[in-house]
Amino acid sequence: MGMVSPSAEAASNNALPLVFLPLISSAFVPVDAMPGWFQPIAEYQPFTPAIETLRGLLLGTGIGNNWWITIVWCLSLVALGYRPSKAVFNRDLK
Repeated sequence: MGMVSPSAEAASNNALPLVFLPLISSAFVPVDAMPGWFQPIAEYQPFTPAIETLRGLLLGTGIGNNWWITIVWCLSLVALGYRPSKAVFNRDLK
C-alpha cells in the first residue's frame, strides 16, 4: 500500500479499513450472539477462522475445520496480491 500512495500519510490511511476486520469477527463477541443479518458477514471474513483456530489451540479445545479455512484464506490473499504487488514494484524500479 505504501508504494501506490502519494505520501506517508496516505499510506497509513489506505490500511485503515483493515483495522476494522478484527472488530467484525468473532474476536470479541461470538458469531451466534450477533444480530442475524450480521452473522454471515462475521462468519465469512478472514479473521474469524484464524481467531477460532488460535483460540482453540491456546485453550486446548477443538478447532474443527477452522485451521484449513485459515490456510485457504491466507494462500488466497497471497495469490490475489502477488501479481499487483509485483507489477507496482517493477514499475517503480524502472
